[in-house]
Amino acid sequence: MVDSARDRAPAARQPARGESLAVRVVLIGIALAFVSLMLVLPLLSVFTEALRKGWDVYVAAIREPDAHSAIRLTLLVAAIAVPINVVTGVAGAWVIARFEFPGRNLLVSLIDLPFSVSPVITGLVYVLLFGAQGVFGTWLAYNDVQIIFAVPGIVLATIFVTFPFVCREILPIMQAQGSADEEAALTLGAGPWWMFFTITLPNIRWGLLYGVLLCNARAMGEFGAVSVVSGRIRGLTTTMPLHIEILYNEYNSVAAFAVASLLALLALLTLLAKALLEWRYADELAATRPL
Repeated sequence: MVDSARDRAPAARQPARGESLAVRVVLIGIALAFVSLMLVLPLLSVFTEALRKGWDVYVAAIREPDAHSAIRLTLLVAAIAVPINVVTGVAGAWVIARFEFPGRNLLVSLIDLPFSVSPVITGLVYVLLFGAQGVFGTWLAYNDVQIIFAVPGIVLATIFVTFPFVCREILPIMQAQGSADEEAALTLGAGPWWMFFTITLPNIRWGLLYGVLLCNARAMGEFGAVSVVSGRIRGLTTTMPLHIEILYNEYNSVAAFAVASLLALLALLTLLAKALLEWRYADELAATRPL
């Protein structure tokens, strides 16, 4: 009888732990209202303002030479920064997850550094290092190498700001999965590259893909660090976020919102790709995520 009562007790208490219908409706309503106010309405206003004077004006703003230059530079910087962060992020996560060494915790903290340092400070640091009056400024000028106020500086600043995304996505997966499969492959005579591409990479591929999507979205939308190191040379070193600010400061709001809508569309496509992957491979993703 006592055991029977104990078995029934959790079931009897279950309704007390569940929320009532009214509470669920209120909480869902608050969440939807917040999302609508903070996310959906601003996005709708961007596209509405961009198309306020018609489709022809919108297309003209996108086709304008400075806008074209900003779009090309944004895509170029992302195309360089993301692959570099993939390689360095995988290498960093591998080292931290697989080896014990002095300074390991310090390395983990350094990986998180771009999350805590203001992007503007990052840009200033690069100016102090590579600017005309910086630490390496004289050597760079002597060898006719320009980093600040040029594409290399923009790429370096973007790499620094976006570096943690790939590493932080795959590090927990590597730590949760351990190294038993890799060690078994090595004992069977597998080479390190074969082991990586046939065992390690398939195990981390979803975390790696998430990291790439997030890294790419941040690289295209970075403003603070790029603003400092680029010099904002119109048509040469202005990315899409910088071009949007220039247009807005010139009271050319329709053109500014047109370029902003294109940047927002790229971000939405990134989120859509992430959502489709989660929906299509939900079971496999659940199996690979750490508990």
